[in-house]
Amino acid sequence: MPTYSYRCTECDNAFDIHQEFTDSTLTECPVCGGKLRKVFSAVGVTFNGSGFYRNDSRSTKSSSSPATPSAPSTPAPAPAATPSTPAA
Repeated sequence: MPTYSYRCTECDNAFDIHQEFTDSTLTECPVCGGKLRKVFSAVGVTFNGSGFYRNDSRSTKSSSSPATPSAPSTPAPAPAATPSTPAA
């Protein structure tokens, strides 16, 4: 169940309340009867795993240097075939 923060526009009373997603937004201050506003704040988000940090999957070159096209790679030569000799 999420916690919502409210602040009164008239008396500056601030409080937090647990509400269901389906509950309607509070509109009246319980202290003075004034108008309530929801207070939005930053949400703590943690990204776990690889690929979320600046240094993941990067080369040692600086990202500010211009990209240079790489030379086409040549396939490795196939191993030489050895003649098979019949078993005696």
